[in-house]
Amino acid sequence: MASPQILPISNNNNGVPQPSSSSITTPAFRAFIARLSDSTRQAFSRRRPWLELIDRTSFNRPDSLTEAASRVRKNFSYFRINYLTLLASVIALSLLSHPFSLFVLLCLLGSWLFLYIFRPSDPPLIVFGRVFSERETLGVLIVLTVVVVFLTNVGSLLISALMVGLAIVCVHGAFRVPEDLFLDEQEPLNAGFLSFIGGAASSAAAAAVPAVAVRV
Repeated sequence: MASPQILPISNNNNGVPQPSSSSITTPAFRAFIARLSDSTRQAFSRRRPWLELIDRTSFNRPDSLTEAASRVRKNFSYFRINYLTLLASVIALSLLSHPFSLFVLLCLLGSWLFLYIFRPSDPPLIVFGRVFSERETLGVLIVLTVVVVFLTNVGSLLISALMVGLAIVCVHGAFRVPEDLFLDEQEPLNAGFLSFIGGAASSAAAAAVPAVAVRV
């Protein structure tokens, strides 16, 4: 009895394996989380002692607005990680007190991460049987972000929490006498307490580049 013939199967990939969605997205997302975690850990290693921040013997009312502004600038440079932690805590407490806003914000963040930033262009996004291109996906996400931030109470909640946090930081910086604070030589006075945000954002963007470059 003759054995059945085996039909040849053509492979259009020319021997080059096509990367799957999970093989691209998962390592990029892990690299993003790892770099963000490393940046946060390095920043917190430069955090000043909290007892030094709330030392009651170092508080005094400024004599003028010029002196208050000078104190705020110096305290920002010295306590910038503490101030950033305090600001983030105020925003987190505001979101935790409004669970629906927190849920909406997390859904929006997850949509950006998994539908655009860490999602490869092949295969295309299909929702309810409709194929969305990258431009259409980006447009929908932008419109969704505008609606969530400006047409719901999420935006007002974030702005209110940010203003409260900045007010606390400015009041503390104006009344905290900085004469006993000594800045490190590698940390210039005009570095600003937002330098940590820039470092963490650049590290996160560097981790996201491989995932975004796959689409090009």
